[in-house]
Amino acid sequence: MNKEIAQLQPSLVWTNFARLNAVPRPSKKEERVIAFMMDFGSGLGLETLKDEVGNVVIRKPASPGFENKKMVTLQSHLDMVHQKNSETEFDFDVQGIQMHLEGDWVKAAGTTLGADNGMGVAAIMALLQSTDIAHPPLEALFTIDEETGMTGAFGLKGGVLKGDILLNLDTEEDDEIDIGCAGGVDVTAKRSYNQKSSAHGDIGFEIKVSGLKGGHSGMDIHKGLGNANKIMNRLMFAGLSYNMRIAALNGGSLRNAIPRESQALININKSQEKSFLAAFEEAASYIKAELHDIEPELRLDITAVKPSKKVMGLGAQGKFIKGIYAAHNGVYAMSTAISGLVETSNNLAKVKVANGEIHIGCLTRSSVETAKMDLAQALKATFELAGFEVEFSGAYPGWNPNPNSEILKITEKVYTRLFSEEPRVVACHAGLECGILGQNYPEMDMVSFGPTIQGAHSPDERVSVLSVQKFWKFLLEILKEIPSK
Repeated sequence: MNKEIAQLQPSLVWTNFARLNAVPRPSKKEERVIAFMMDFGSGLGLETLKDEVGNVVIRKPASPGFENKKMVTLQSHLDMVHQKNSETEFDFDVQGIQMHLEGDWVKAAGTTLGADNGMGVAAIMALLQSTDIAHPPLEALFTIDEETGMTGAFGLKGGVLKGDILLNLDTEEDDEIDIGCAGGVDVTAKRSYNQKSSAHGDIGFEIKVSGLKGGHSGMDIHKGLGNANKIMNRLMFAGLSYNMRIAALNGGSLRNAIPRESQALININKSQEKSFLAAFEEAASYIKAELHDIEPELRLDITAVKPSKKVMGLGAQGKFIKGIYAAHNGVYAMSTAISGLVETSNNLAKVKVANGEIHIGCLTRSSVETAKMDLAQALKATFELAGFEVEFSGAYPGWNPNPNSEILKITEKVYTRLFSEEPRVVACHAGLECGILGQNYPEMDMVSFGPTIQGAHSPDERVSVLSVQKFWKFLLEILKEIPSK
């Protein structure tokens, strides 16, 4: 374990975070972290079970004097988003996360850190492991696959959980108590195209978009960050007047991460090289100027390469580029009910062109179900006009706020007493599992909170050490205030 991390306080939380981060835990490949958590619970002599989809539940009896308190379900997800810088050599399937300390921040070496939602998991592990913390009966729920479909929450059947109150530890601002979140739906567009042989006299170029910050496609969507797929498409559009031909394109990787990089292979006729390069540089200059304040590290590079033997037909290429251009990306509507909350958005997350096939993946979010589907239908119409087949999948519901929640009133009171200021009671534009869990457990009272995490879903992810201390203190005091049955 990194000595710097081992010396941080609260030591039990950071030790468990380091242990967790040593276990590879990609979404949909959670077998090792499930086994790790089963061994952890069993090793403590606690009731430990795994449901049929892979969620792990561990129960711990109340500490002396708290036996008649309501049972609290502590919930976090085991999987993490895997993103790395292009120059970073790292295999998420076999390697543990390499962490280091920079001032108040714990970061990873060129990859995502896993603080989302590893800090929540580590805090729950610390509570289960502790011998001197006062607490009511505890039930830990560790879900799987939150980041790519929330299949763990969807698969958890009614009757498994016994808790009366659920504390979700998966938010990213330590002064917030969350009581609602957006729902989402995956929008996927696919089409084939005829591959044409390259023309005599063609030359080849590789175009790269890199250096963008990326980030969480819900929590960061309002920041105006650059989207590599949209930027690449503007460069492609600038080349249409010069008979540019796309051979391959690959941008973005995960629906819930704002795409940071995109690469394309194109052909151009040698006779138009000079005018094409001038058009590229002009487009690159105004894109950089537009984004300079928010994306100062943006790079738009073009390099001569061997021309590709096969390219996309002109008809399909024109529809593809114009379809991407027309597809909405970013904030679509702000909430009229909660000031400052993004209501509806879309992340144009993945674009791939290869071997006669085009694949486009979006994640559309909204706190209003009808608005979510309205934007999804608008995207469907846009892509269908460009010759794509479109499907919706992976839909999950939002979490409707309950301002009269008993546990909300308790957490507000505790926060104000501890920190001499009132917390911000909010709903967020990210997807939390509370809305899904509430379908099978409608009587369970829920809130969500966590430490300050920045840059989630990107290699810039970092968590504040002081904030973790604040979060831990807050959590322990909440557990002391849980009401009797």
